[in-house]
Amino acid sequence: KSELEKKGLTAMENPTGKKLDTDLHEAITNIPAPKNTDKGKIMDVIEKGYLLGDKVLRYAKVVVANKK
Repeated sequence: KSELEKKGLTAMENPTGKKLDTDLHEAITNIPAPKNTDKGKIMDVIEKGYLLGDKVLRYAKVVVANKK
C-alpha cells in the first residue's frame, strides 16, 4: 500500500450524508429515507473507494436513502 501511495493512491473522503455521485460511488442497496431531505443521499459506506491521481481505481460501495 505504501508503494501505491507514493505513486498517488488516495482514499476517497467519507461521502456519508452527501448526494450519490455515480462517477465516484456505486450504490449497492437502497433503504427507506428517514426524512424527505435524505432522499438520494448516502447513508452508509460498505467499502471505501480509492483514487490513483485523478482516476477512480475502486468505486466506493454505498447505501443510498430512497423513497419510503
